[in-house]
Amino acid sequence: MGLQGKVCGMTNPWNGVLTATATPFKADLSIDYDKYAEHVAWLAANGTHGVIPNGSLGEYQVLTAEERAKMVEVAVAAAPKGFSVVPGVAAYGAAESRKWAEHAQKAGAGAVMLLPPNAYRASDDEVVAHYKEVARVGIPIIAYNNPFDTKVDLTPKLVARIADEVPGVVAIKEFSGDVRRIWQIKRLAPRIEVIVGADDVFLELATAGVAGWIAGFPNALPKESMELYNLATAGNFKEAAPMYAALHDVFHWDSKKEFIQAIKLGMDHVGRYGGPTRLPRLPLPAHEQAQIHREMDVALDYFKNR
Repeated sequence: MGLQGKVCGMTNPWNGVLTATATPFKADLSIDYDKYAEHVAWLAANGTHGVIPNGSLGEYQVLTAEERAKMVEVAVAAAPKGFSVVPGVAAYGAAESRKWAEHAQKAGAGAVMLLPPNAYRASDDEVVAHYKEVARVGIPIIAYNNPFDTKVDLTPKLVARIADEVPGVVAIKEFSGDVRRIWQIKRLAPRIEVIVGADDVFLELATAGVAGWIAGFPNALPKESMELYNLATAGNFKEAAPMYAALHDVFHWDSKKEFIQAIKLGMDHVGRYGGPTRLPRLPLPAHEQAQIHREMDVALDYFKNR
């Protein structure tokens, strides 16, 4: 597979709406791989463009190596033709991330998503070296900027340096919440495609033109999210804005530290299987659960009653 990866329709594997999938745990907290395979197929049937197993939402940090490998293999096996699988390959060290990138490539993934080093506040030189090492695998890389959960911020200036020195990095998932950055990245690193990384800034970033959306709430609301995406990317902000307003309160959970529990609860709300999280994450308190249910109802009522 060449550096550009396999093509998904007229786009690259990192384009369009890629759902960062939740990992379905049974009551005993083992993984229900059958439910996961069904979920991948359901997301494809509902019009989304691909999935990201083993991302932050997938609780990759609390999966064993065997579980993490099988999640990728199950996703690839369940994905219909043209449906992208882009595994998260984050790890404390570049050697381990490279191992996961090699596994993803062998499994048939079209690209991978990679955080910078996250065990300590790495220098710019170390961040670049990290991406260079994983890029040696030859599979396209989406850099993932999450300065809240890691100790490194991929600033536009650093993204520009990565663009110059690491050809294998093709895009960035921008999760800083600073909507001004897209313009800076477009100016400083024009070859790097910008992907929306947080659900609650989707429309703001879409006005600047984006290459995709790595999203959480399509786990529960895939058709609704796709309708919003299609309107916004077509430039129909007049229709997209009220839809986004109805979704925004629940979308805002995607930027909170409780995002995994919130999105799994949203899945349960619509009759999908969200299920529990593994420790150290605990169930949300009752008042927050009630709030999410109310906000899900607001979103669903908009689509029902318009």
